[in-house]
Amino acid sequence: MDRALIEIVKAAGSAILEVYGGAFEVETKADDSPLTEADRRAHRIIVDGLRTLTPDLPIISEESEPPPYDERRRWPRYWLVDPLDGTKEFVERNGEFTVNIALIDGAEPVLGVVGVPAQRKTYLGDRARREAWRHDELGRTPLHTRAMRGDGVAVVASRRHGTGRLDRYMRALEGNFPRVERIHLGSSLKLCVLAEGGADLYPRLGPTSEWDIAAAHAVLAAAGGAVTQLDGTPLRYNKASFLNPDFLAVADPTYAWSSLPPAP
Repeated sequence: MDRALIEIVKAAGSAILEVYGGAFEVETKADDSPLTEADRRAHRIIVDGLRTLTPDLPIISEESEPPPYDERRRWPRYWLVDPLDGTKEFVERNGEFTVNIALIDGAEPVLGVVGVPAQRKTYLGDRARREAWRHDELGRTPLHTRAMRGDGVAVVASRRHGTGRLDRYMRALEGNFPRVERIHLGSSLKLCVLAEGGADLYPRLGPTSEWDIAAAHAVLAAAGGAVTQLDGTPLRYNKASFLNPDFLAVADPTYAWSSLPPAP
């Protein structure tokens, strides 16, 4: 299944790049988020591919109308898809947008594939096997998160969703570490950077939806990291609302993150 999922993600990425390379219109959805022809094309390719691959599994995509909660809460397994995460990054042509497919089992993502079309990379995480990989022009590279060191912390943060709360949290971290590095990235790439050992922490103190992070959550967890709510409990999926609570994504779950000042 891994290879088939990667091919679906690559096909969606190719369709996205076709739009990316030319002129395109940007619409605004009801929640004020942008929508382009690239979102639509990727959605169709992914949904068609998943229906062929696993015809018995339901699919929820950001670009489709989900069924009522009373129906979907009974699903043991389903696909959760964000055809183009980081549409604002796509519009600004900075390359930091992703294609995301996650397999949800119960209330957690157990398999995830994240494509980065502009960078020609694909990440895959299989939590059952505890294996995560990056596929690129150099081949397949196993991913492992890094252990926390006492000399500092590297924090990934959104390019555009910085808030007063995040700034206050960063200042609190500076009181606990001699060095605090801030790395700006868009889309679900932030969790993938944690998975490949490029950073230590991603504090999300603002709104996200389940499909935004599910695939990359699986990649991070398979590489040895974790995503939790601010109280330390696991982040859950298939809730009545698709909105996530604030969360921390960490590379080293064994570190005493709870000893740090609470997020404001």
